[in-house]
Amino acid sequence: MLNLPILTADTYFTPFEKTLAYDALPKKFPTPFAKSPHPLTSQAVSMLQAHVQNQQDWAHNFGLTNDEVNIIGKMFGVLVVQTEQNEIGYLSAFSGKLAGANHHSRFVPPLFDGVAAGGFLNAGMTELSRINDEISMLEAERLGTFETQIRELKVMRKAHSLTLQNQIFDQYHFLNQTGKQKSLREIFSDAGYKNPPAGAGECAAPKLLQYAFQQNMKPLAIAEFWWGQSPKSAFWKHREFYPSCREKCAPILAHMLSGMELEHSHIICD
Repeated sequence: MLNLPILTADTYFTPFEKTLAYDALPKKFPTPFAKSPHPLTSQAVSMLQAHVQNQQDWAHNFGLTNDEVNIIGKMFGVLVVQTEQNEIGYLSAFSGKLAGANHHSRFVPPLFDGVAAGGFLNAGMTELSRINDEISMLEAERLGTFETQIRELKVMRKAHSLTLQNQIFDQYHFLNQTGKQKSLREIFSDAGYKNPPAGAGECAAPKLLQYAFQQNMKPLAIAEFWWGQSPKSAFWKHREFYPSCREKCAPILAHMLSGMELEHSHIICD
């Protein structure tokens, strides 16, 4: 299993402010698909929410002020862990990007940084934009002589987009507590999917478990909550808890939690 050092100058592990009795720790890992998180996570959630509310390191419009431009609520997660030194605390993560970036103090890193300068994704998206611009320009001419060229460009766009998406999928490899690693495409293929859904691996729960396993930390309990306004297409409420998503996370977490004692025999519960 990978054993990466915890950064002392910018640590991802936050120790609890209040001491916990070890008999209060769950004997088995509570399922991340339960409707309500384990009580053990309450201190971690309170500490993280206070940090999000009071920090001055980044600016993100959650829709909680009078600023109506570019409102993006966000799902956050905490994973209570026990370190190799038997210290109890928590790790923090956010789903997708926060304030336009993947890396922030106190939040575990992503498995793949798609916005890294010089990365293949930026170059691929630039080429995709170029093809789109060329299609738009030819369509604006409204001349039948360009129909064949437009069709060819659309075929090229589809092929380029598919190749780029597969390149992204290939960057994701997930650990479990036994040290076994599986690729994203392997995980979803085993679960009966033709392809992984877009954004798979970017949710908070996989990020948290991946970092915990890399650091030989023992996961104890997990919680995810929504912060800010909900998108019009969703129903999330500010500060409310939510189970891990089933479409993107269930196959990944089935692998990541294999080999662990779970409170429920089935990873997905009602």
